[in-house]
Amino acid sequence: MAANGILIVEDEPLIAMMLEDFVEMSGKSVIGSADNVAAAIKAIEGGGVEAAILDLNLRGGEKSTPVAAALSARGIPFVFATGGGDDSVDASFRDRPCLHKPFTMESVEQVLASF
Repeated sequence: MAANGILIVEDEPLIAMMLEDFVEMSGKSVIGSADNVAAAIKAIEGGGVEAAILDLNLRGGEKSTPVAAALSARGIPFVFATGGGDDSVDASFRDRPCLHKPFTMESVEQVLASF
């Protein structure tokens, strides 16, 4: 079964809204969005998250690595969204796919198809 309840972790509101639109236009549902690690962990603990798109670098120098760890521990698929290179991803998660900025509808659809 394909993942449908997508969590978006993104600290830039306009980018988060664009991702939500792309996800919904792809026929998936956005279960919620978070702009920091604490809010993302709370959403995961609340249940219903089937997959996630994680901005790697969040506001204030915060990285989404703890969110990735929480998702991984629950067997929930995720992808990192980053404007940097794959080498900016923590070594323990470099096997995970990356969605490179700037996003396109096609690139988001390809990532969603991998869930």
